[in-house]
Amino acid sequence: MASTLISVRQLSIQFNTDTAPAVSNVSFDIEAGKTLALVGESGSGKSITALSLMRLLPETQVQYPDGSISYHGENLLSASESRMQQLRGSRVGIIFQEPMTSLNPLHTLEKQISETLRIHKGFSLAACRPRVIELLNLVGIDKPEQRLGHYPHQLSGGQRQRVMIAMALANEPELLIADEPTTALDVTIQQQILDLLQSLQHKLNMAILLISHDLNVVRRVADRICVMHKGELLENRPCAELFAAPQHEYTRQLLAAEPEGRPHPINTRAGELLRTHGLKVHFSSPQGLFRRRQSAPATVAGIDLHLRSGETLGIVGESGSGKTTLALAILRLIRSQGDIVFKGLPISSWKQKRITPLRKQMQIVFQDPYGSLSPRMSLFEIIAEGLAIQGCRCAQEQISRVSQALQDVGLDPAVQHRYPHEFSGGQRQRIAIARALALKPELIILDEPTSALDRTVQKQIIELLRDLQQRYNLSYLFISHDLAVVRAMSHRVMVIQQGKVVESGATETLFSKPQRSYTRRLLAAAALKAD
Repeated sequence: MASTLISVRQLSIQFNTDTAPAVSNVSFDIEAGKTLALVGESGSGKSITALSLMRLLPETQVQYPDGSISYHGENLLSASESRMQQLRGSRVGIIFQEPMTSLNPLHTLEKQISETLRIHKGFSLAACRPRVIELLNLVGIDKPEQRLGHYPHQLSGGQRQRVMIAMALANEPELLIADEPTTALDVTIQQQILDLLQSLQHKLNMAILLISHDLNVVRRVADRICVMHKGELLENRPCAELFAAPQHEYTRQLLAAEPEGRPHPINTRAGELLRTHGLKVHFSSPQGLFRRRQSAPATVAGIDLHLRSGETLGIVGESGSGKTTLALAILRLIRSQGDIVFKGLPISSWKQKRITPLRKQMQIVFQDPYGSLSPRMSLFEIIAEGLAIQGCRCAQEQISRVSQALQDVGLDPAVQHRYPHEFSGGQRQRIAIARALALKPELIILDEPTSALDRTVQKQIIELLRDLQQRYNLSYLFISHDLAVVRAMSHRVMVIQQGKVVESGATETLFSKPQRSYTRRLLAAAALKAD
């Protein structure tokens, strides 16, 4: 029988500014060597509950009116701050949700990983080095000795997540709290991270508290699942039982919130909107004694694609495969070689002054709904900015088009004077789509538009995008690492590896009968099979 490591009983958490508790009467046990998952939509209380275990919520802003958190029988809610500092990073490690913002951009990997060793073990930086190299090896970072002096921006998303895991495991904790550890990672990297966590769990007999909105991830690794909604715990059951026979209606809604349906059929007489031929992108980097710029291998290496009016082309591949670089090259936002033809116009050689008026017909929705909207601008200013740049300076027309764009994405035009921080992630993504729609484009590039969203919100955004496409005959380039979402959105799919197209074809054909081993590996990592 597994021993209980942490026992939470009737826990309530309330912020001083709120009248109602953010978390109410939550109870669960975390057992040694086992994985407990907290699942639910954004705002359900998952992360707040997890952070409360180590009292990481701001003490001046939060109170615990009821309940207890026991660690080996010790009530942590009454423990001193010095005792909590002993536990944090030593007996309990934490992987935060966003590695790029959780890692210090000004410190090297060696300094950041060794910090917890220096604090809890009293080691010098030099004495920590062998352990840091060992940890980087443990989490699968190639050539760790050469990575010690690197900074976070020099790593891919998957590598940054591995570094976060190395930091959390430095002192071999009894419990690892993993807050959305695979969000925004492509399916193969997700699989590697999950395999890594399970391997380390077995090696160290470590308990894991996993916070995730991705039920596919939870199903693979969790022993037990707690379903949270609006701060309350609705179900607490073994993983297999919950997936086989969910008891609560909300749980059934979560399980049913997988991307579904297929895009509307294309008009058989639809003409070609976009074509590229031999499109290449090279990035140079300073090298050598005098830091001369040397050309690196092509990030995009001769890609041919075509897109018809009203069609969606899904673009998939691992992180660093060149998906976003391809999109930016098509929009002429970075330099490229090769041909780009839009509406029959050879725009690859056009000067920026000439291409600016054409941009209203080619728009992009960026990946991060939190970072792509200016926090200093109201919704009206965000959406109207592009209108003004493209020559629409009539105030009344701006008001009309902003209101229409908000209505199109399912938002009340009355909110146009509010600011981005007042909206949820799903609402912010709708705002980003509205900003693109206001210019009445023919092509919209969607760069991971659902990666940071809950499954229920993802489903809403997919249905919205399909409806808008049919209503306005929009063409989409849909970039995503989520193959279930790609399948629900795309008429055709293009698979890219290291800047080259390895396979492309009709969506259902590619998913049911992939021809290349790389495609089969992507599908296997996503656990997707033909219906």
